[in-house]
Amino acid sequence: MRTLATITTILGVAFAIGCGGGGATSAPAKDAAGKGVIDGKGNAVSVEAANKFKAGLQAIAQHDRSNDWNDGACQSTADLFLTAAKEQGDRTFSEALYNAGLAYQRCKKDADAKKTFEEVLQKDPKFHPARVQVALYNFASSGEKDVDRAIAEMRQAAVVDAQYKNVEALVHLALLYMRRGNSVADGDGPNDFQRAKRFIQSALAVDDGFMPAFNQLAIYYLESAKQKAGRSTGKRVAATAGAKEKKVDTQALELAHLVCSQAIRKNASYAPIFNTFGMIYVEMGNLNNAVGSFNTARSLDPSFFEAQMNYAAVNLQFRGYKQAEDAYRGALKIRPSDYDAHLGLALALRGQIDDANFDKMVAAASAELDSAKKIAPDRAEAYYNEAILTQEYKAKAGGKEAEPVLLQAKSLFGQFVQKAGSAAEFADTAKRAKERMEEIDQIITFNRQTAEEQKRAEAEAKQLAAEQEAAAEATGETQ
Repeated sequence: MRTLATITTILGVAFAIGCGGGGATSAPAKDAAGKGVIDGKGNAVSVEAANKFKAGLQAIAQHDRSNDWNDGACQSTADLFLTAAKEQGDRTFSEALYNAGLAYQRCKKDADAKKTFEEVLQKDPKFHPARVQVALYNFASSGEKDVDRAIAEMRQAAVVDAQYKNVEALVHLALLYMRRGNSVADGDGPNDFQRAKRFIQSALAVDDGFMPAFNQLAIYYLESAKQKAGRSTGKRVAATAGAKEKKVDTQALELAHLVCSQAIRKNASYAPIFNTFGMIYVEMGNLNNAVGSFNTARSLDPSFFEAQMNYAAVNLQFRGYKQAEDAYRGALKIRPSDYDAHLGLALALRGQIDDANFDKMVAAASAELDSAKKIAPDRAEAYYNEAILTQEYKAKAGGKEAEPVLLQAKSLFGQFVQKAGSAAEFADTAKRAKERMEEIDQIITFNRQTAEEQKRAEAEAKQLAAEQEAAAEATGETQ
């Protein structure tokens, strides 16, 4: 029995800081009067600084193409930009410092990157690309909970400082509004979803080829469809496999599908749009196309965590356990401490258990569930799946020896019910857990009765044999 496998994704454009991408590089402008290069504040950039800056841009582009970033490459690239900034003396070369931060991000040197972005803002408070990155870092450090502060900072960058010209800020602002999802009206719109749509459209008006904006627009329609069906949006919670959910709005799904199709015609190498396409196909019930889209996304970008997870989850539904296992292992290489990845891998391993690999696979699945429980002790899902593994596999021996194992399974089901509480997404599974607890009691009672009956039968047989032997001795018939 499989349970609690789900399509997992974040809303639209990932809050991608320190994951091999980050923001787009920023470059100074050419002076129209032919006096060389000027920075964003109108200061002339020295020839030495401009050359170092150009070398830094070339290094970023080369390493991005080759996908060969390492600590040394990140530091040497950052040093080119830092040297360019120093060449300017007392005049702040914001673009150079900002790109140094992006170089640090390529190798997940997030402390160095954030420090550099903050330095830019201290010297140049209106340099909006750096404000975007700092806002993202602060949002991540809050556990993605302080969404109001993130919206305020991103709006400052997108609307006030950039005057709607920073497409990354506009898309991130839309994403944050969708994440919050409140219905309070303000000057930007009647509710967060309408505000999100407005800022996505603003980004596309500035750059109609900006793929993250296309991706976010598709997800806007997808989430709107879920909203109309009365389903929760923007959450990364595990959903019970087979749970009954209302069908989403077909028209909104078709709009989402259309946006993805248009985006792919513009750029067929942008992995997130294929991941979004896969989510749309899941809602449409077209799992064949979904698994193909998720596979394309993870092939284009093997470090795309959500695509790996989604490909694995769909394969679980197809009983493609080995494919799911490989994808979950790929996800864990990216995020070794992800609860859902460990849980999904346990399910994939459990699905492959047979007589030939029984002990090995049961132990491996159990180890993954243990890892999940250590990562998030308060989450319920691992307890249910460990209970299933214990009841259906570890207690396989049956008889009296199985009773302690069955009692362990019952305890795990009880812990699941307690941790699940009144959460709606676990209601059906909690009901099944209680039924299994009753079933275990019945099995134990039956096993005990069977054992008692067998014991009585053996005693009666022994008594009968003794009586027959005594009778034979009394009649002299013994040998």
